This record gives sequence, C-alpha cells and structure tokens, in this order.
Amino acid sequence: MKTITLMLTVLLLSNGVYSIDSESTKDKKLQVVTIKTSSQCNDCKERIEEALAFEKGVKKSELDVETHMVTVSYKKGKTTPEKIRKAITKAGYDADDVKADPKAYGKLPACCKKPDDPDAEPHN
Repeated sequence: MKTITLMLTVLLLSNGVYSIDSESTKDKKLQVVTIKTSSQCNDCKERIEEALAFEKGVKKSELDVETHMVTVSYKKGKTTPEKIRKAITKAGYDADDVKADPKAYGKLPACCKKPDDPDAEPHN
C-alpha cells in the first residue's frame, strides 16, 4: 500500500513540474507592447479590444481609458507591433504615431471622435 501511495505521489509531483515548466516556455514566446491610442470612452475600449481579438497572434489586450494606453500580449512569431498598430488604425483610432484610417474614423460615433474634432460629442 505504501508503494502505491509513493508511486502516485511521485507521479502527481512530476506532472505538476511538467505543467509549470511548459507554462514558463509559453510565457517566453509571448511579447508585450503598450501603445498610445486616441480612445475617448468605454465604447472605444470595446471597439479596440474587439479589433485586436481578431488579430492573428494577439492573446490578450487591455485598454486603460484614462491613459488611452492599450497593453497587448502577442505571440512574437505570429504578429508584430506594427501589425497591431495597423489593426488599431483600421478600427478608426490613432496608434502611437500612426494615424487612424480616415474612412474608419469617419464611421466612429461622435463620443469616440477626438476632442479637437468639430463633430466630437463632449464627455461628461
């Protein structure tokens, strides 16, 4: 009985070590980039995060509405920061020094327009 218990314990521990090791290997393949956007509100947050969810290689994105910064975790071999910026611009927003696609920007609701845009709706 002690032998069976010992064997099960060793098996469980070795499985746990393998899981931890494989997770750390996965983390090494992920890169993180932070990008300044022209987002204005929670609608912008949803739009940008949804656009990035469909970008190949992007694992997670989180936009901080107050700072206008989006933090993106992505697979290095699947995409690049340039492609991520391009996806943001195609959603209608500036991404660092890359300007928003004019056609996509024109389709944004008034609350999502840049504050200096005459069509922008002020936020309370």
